[in-house]
Amino acid sequence: MTASEAAKLLPATVFFRGQSAPIQARNSSGVQFNKNELLLVTLVDTAGYSSSVQEKYQAYLITEASLDIEGHRLPPGAYGCGFLAGNAFVVMDIGGHDLFSIHSTKDATFHRPTPLQVLPMPNGSGYRLYVGRDYIDFAHSPETNNTTALRP
Repeated sequence: MTASEAAKLLPATVFFRGQSAPIQARNSSGVQFNKNELLLVTLVDTAGYSSSVQEKYQAYLITEASLDIEGHRLPPGAYGCGFLAGNAFVVMDIGGHDLFSIHSTKDATFHRPTPLQVLPMPNGSGYRLYVGRDYIDFAHSPETNNTTALRP
């Protein structure tokens, strides 16, 4: 999804760690996995947050689908995330608690980096979330429905 397509679906402000912050709509992207499952991600204006939060929380990720982020399963929900110095990417719940961190990659050959974008992986097996030239790989992780119907 382009920034304008994603921005139409995103709220103007997002809640994270007890505060609301405006999104940067021009720095948004997303993926429509199928008719009923979207992933939206946007950079956030974190000016009101402490420097320790700002260094980790740069983007807000909303997913209606389960994701596989380099071996970590992320269920549907809303999350804070960011790229850290030293080639790391961290995902946090909306309370600001770290869920996991992974190694990120810098793509020095990327010709037109933008502040944030989601692109298909070159091999077509998933997607890449880029912030500038830093990226992580992720894929849609379809869930198997093992639930049983409730009986009256």
